[in-house]
Amino acid sequence: MTESNQPAPKPEEPTSVPPSAGQTDSGARVQGPSLPEPGQPDPLQGGSGQAGANHVPAGLGDVPASFSSAQPQVSAPDAGQTQLGGPGPGQQLPPSGSGQPHPLGLGATTAQFGAEQPAGPPSGPFAGPQGPPTGQYYLPPGFQPPPAAPRSKGRGKVVAGVAALVLIVGGLSGGLGGYLGYTFANDSSSVSSLDSPRPASQASNAPAGSVEDVANKLLPSVVQIQVTTRSGAGEGSGFIISGNGQIVTNNHVIEGAAAGGDIKVVFHDGKTATAKILGRDPSSDIAVIQADGVSNLPVVQLGNSGDMKTGQAVVAIGSPFELSGTVTSGIVSSVNRPVSAGGDRNSQATVLNAIQTDAAINPGNSGGPLVNMQGQVVGINSAIYSPSQGQGQAGSVGIGFAIPMDQARRTIDEIVKSGKPKQTVLGVKVESTEQGAKISEITGGGAAEKAGLKAGDVITKFGDRRIDESDTLVAAVRSKAPGDKVTITLSDNRTVEATLDGVEVG
Repeated sequence: MTESNQPAPKPEEPTSVPPSAGQTDSGARVQGPSLPEPGQPDPLQGGSGQAGANHVPAGLGDVPASFSSAQPQVSAPDAGQTQLGGPGPGQQLPPSGSGQPHPLGLGATTAQFGAEQPAGPPSGPFAGPQGPPTGQYYLPPGFQPPPAAPRSKGRGKVVAGVAALVLIVGGLSGGLGGYLGYTFANDSSSVSSLDSPRPASQASNAPAGSVEDVANKLLPSVVQIQVTTRSGAGEGSGFIISGNGQIVTNNHVIEGAAAGGDIKVVFHDGKTATAKILGRDPSSDIAVIQADGVSNLPVVQLGNSGDMKTGQAVVAIGSPFELSGTVTSGIVSSVNRPVSAGGDRNSQATVLNAIQTDAAINPGNSGGPLVNMQGQVVGINSAIYSPSQGQGQAGSVGIGFAIPMDQARRTIDEIVKSGKPKQTVLGVKVESTEQGAKISEITGGGAAEKAGLKAGDVITKFGDRRIDESDTLVAAVRSKAPGDKVTITLSDNRTVEATLDGVEVG
């Protein structure tokens, strides 16, 4: 390295730039020092790539605006020396006019900034016997490029003509593209669902155990029952248990016709038939009617209600508010729920051991089936709870009750065979106490007297079932069949065994 004998004259510095040789320039339009005399070191300032003087035009070596931030400040190691990002610090530029190439030629492009130049023969207006050094190059402030070589007039005309042609072609392309885009947009907006072809009809492939599958199985076997009496008319539901027209329903649906009235059955396919009462049991709210002049009817499959568990899915089918063939679904909310059949809450004679469900059950659903997801009838929809106290008809609030099929099946079979069902009895009258069901009266010769029970005894268990009130005991007795034996536990921890009786009803 060499040092100049005399330091270069210090240029007049702007107030926004610190007076320090070798500081980077932010690219602002600040007049830089003139080129040094031959033989003198060049106190160059690095810049952002923009021209450092007001009268120096931006050339091909301009850096985009994104490079306009100030370069990091690098202090010069020696006076009169400058770092240009070349092979090493303190590289001395060749003197101007020495015949060696200037490292800052105008031929540098944006892609060349910040990258080493490939080795090869020099080129450009400042080309000399040596190629430009590698590193990051910037035009020094105040640098004046040589005048460009004059171009031929013919070449200028050709270039102008080509430019004009490019503009014309570009305009035509733009116009055509806009037209096509507008046309496509209008065509797209005119697409209509009505123009789409109608999809092919699909056969029902309901998954086994789905509500749809259960409905497909049961709907043809569920009927609407219409009853007309002298005092008015009513309607309910029922389900077919034999191909010759035997139909199960609730007693409270048809009891108006028992004293004289007409019963009409409306089948799923819309056909109708008259019907008569085969038998009925008011205490269990079960009845069987016979449709006239029918045969080969589809019948239901009866299930086992003893297998029902709380939370199990169920489906209710019937004719709520005269809407025949209505299907609703839900779950078993509870089992062994004591409920007065037919809505008669004042008589223990109609208390039954019901299945509670949240499947929607409304007036008109009475007598229709409650079905498990295998399509088997597990209950007969009989009652609903409604908080309404007005004169209007009650509706579902998600609390419905069905007669368990295990209890109903025995009664139905007795009606079909003899027309005279039997009610299971213990032979006592009971009332509720804090401990359970207190016996207030014993029927002479009945099951309770034979078992050694007396008035005043308090029953706390009936078999394995806890007895907390009188209705619970009645429901528990009704869930059994005549002749069944059961162990009864009393409040004093005594136990007795009783054989239940049966009494004809109807």
